[in-house]
Amino acid sequence: MDHAAINDITDVQTLRAMLADCGAVIAAHEQTIAQRDHTIAFKDAKIDKLTHEIARLRRVQFAAKSERMDPAQRELFDEAMAADIAALETELAALREPAQPAARPPRQPVRRTLPPELPRIETIHEPASCDCGTCGAALVKIGEHVSEKLDIEPMTFFVRRDVHPQYACRTCETIVAEPVAPSILDRGLAAPGLLAQVAIQKYTDHLPLYRQEAIFARAGITLSRTTLAEWIGAVGVALQPLVDALRTKLLASHVLHADETPVAQLDPGAGKTKRAYLFAYRNTGEQPIVLFDYCPSRAGKHAAAFLGNWRGALMVDDYAGYKALFTSGITELACWAHARRTFVDAHKASGSPIAEDAVRRIGELYAIEAKLRDLDDEVRTRERRRHLAPKLDALKHWLDDLQPKALGNSGLSRAVDYTLRRWSALVRVLDDGAWPIDNNPIENAIRPIAIGRKNWLFAGSQSAGQRAAALMSLIATAKANGLEPHAWLTDVLTRLPTTKDRDIITLLPLA
Repeated sequence: MDHAAINDITDVQTLRAMLADCGAVIAAHEQTIAQRDHTIAFKDAKIDKLTHEIARLRRVQFAAKSERMDPAQRELFDEAMAADIAALETELAALREPAQPAARPPRQPVRRTLPPELPRIETIHEPASCDCGTCGAALVKIGEHVSEKLDIEPMTFFVRRDVHPQYACRTCETIVAEPVAPSILDRGLAAPGLLAQVAIQKYTDHLPLYRQEAIFARAGITLSRTTLAEWIGAVGVALQPLVDALRTKLLASHVLHADETPVAQLDPGAGKTKRAYLFAYRNTGEQPIVLFDYCPSRAGKHAAAFLGNWRGALMVDDYAGYKALFTSGITELACWAHARRTFVDAHKASGSPIAEDAVRRIGELYAIEAKLRDLDDEVRTRERRRHLAPKLDALKHWLDDLQPKALGNSGLSRAVDYTLRRWSALVRVLDDGAWPIDNNPIENAIRPIAIGRKNWLFAGSQSAGQRAAALMSLIATAKANGLEPHAWLTDVLTRLPTTKDRDIITLLPLA
């Protein structure tokens, strides 16, 4: 065989090898493309699923805003929905390709400015070398990038050590020393800041003492719940004069809100709990005062005992226990939010367009009231009579015409009956611009109790309930006046032992 034939055979073999290699490469590429298509299809399906799930949760979240829920359920629902949506959005963001447009423009997070008064722990991250890694020349600083992130350390305890040096005069043997200031617990180990922390965590953060005991233990401090309970008892007794002073100021107001909510109280004799009540009162004006009165029952006599000789306008719901008050010189005010709620419930139950129309009509009253909010009482009275009175007259005629047509035991019938039964108290909003249109302020103040009682489980005794009411009154009033409760309570517990009775008013949590 000549050399030409041999070369031809070699070329053919080489070509076949090259073709085989190309086939393998093509097959590998096809497999890669198939895998990529599968991955893209999977991602598209997952993105579509997550997008629809986020949209569904947002619809549920929006729809639930108008539903009546137990406040504790509302807190848990809002937290759970926010966490679920955030988790899904995070997963969705990780799946999206950079080039793939989002279904809608993503929400741009608003970066909050961190408070300047917070201490800063600064770490400077210098390059490993001050010389250029490319040419070896010295580096010159041309600027810096600074990022700030909020951080926290677990609860940090420290010991407040007060030293009182003693000096003596060698001539006359006189001993001089700064006197030891009295404290809430003279021989106790708790400083005012710690006492305030325990009280705030129990009555604002709703942490029972057994949970606080575990939290303190994680920080390396052993404090039994018995000790914590003794501190709460001492603080409650010490702060009672402030509560008494707040009650005096509250009853100097001419307009009050009132409401009540049940709490459980331990009944050792029966081996179970019994129902007690917290009556809540709030004034109107620039210095809001919130007071809780712990009572063994819901009887109206407890409200009468608390108010005593007070005579003014009282905003309440339709509870019969208050009725006796309105025969002794107290003016009854009724809540339009309660009336509106009855129609909202009727609409939800049956989809009634008539109930929906009632909600719209009451909404018009609130729209007018919102425009009058910043006026003084005299002008507000005049403007209410000018703008609200025609709306109220029209609503009254509409309800009178509707009442005989509504089915006897329907939700709509009950809503109409409730509103007409309370009509004389509802329209008193026209008589005085200082009188509120609803009882929402006291309902907002009493709402945390519903959350707290699920954590407290029960009050241990009548005196424990009264002590809790006193502390919650002070804390609620501090919050209503824009004061930070822990800072205020720490300051008060520091100054209280040296404050004379006549100066107690200077310690009140009023703005």
